[in-house]
Amino acid sequence: MKYTVMLQWDPEAAVWVATSEDIIGLVLECGSVDALVERVRYAVPELLELNHQQPAEGICFRMERYERISA
Repeated sequence: MKYTVMLQWDPEAAVWVATSEDIIGLVLECGSVDALVERVRYAVPELLELNHQQPAEGICFRMERYERISA
């Protein structure tokens, strides 16, 4: 099964946050996208096992960052 993980920038906390509608309990944060992806890769198999969900064949990462531009 392929799972989707959203990576969103939180400007107030200055961190990237990973969440998923597919993986119960996944909420991680980190200062860099690369480090966050690594944390997710290690956490997902454990969360899936704890929640009795199917093992992951792969993870689709979707990233979103909104920046306000002032003139």
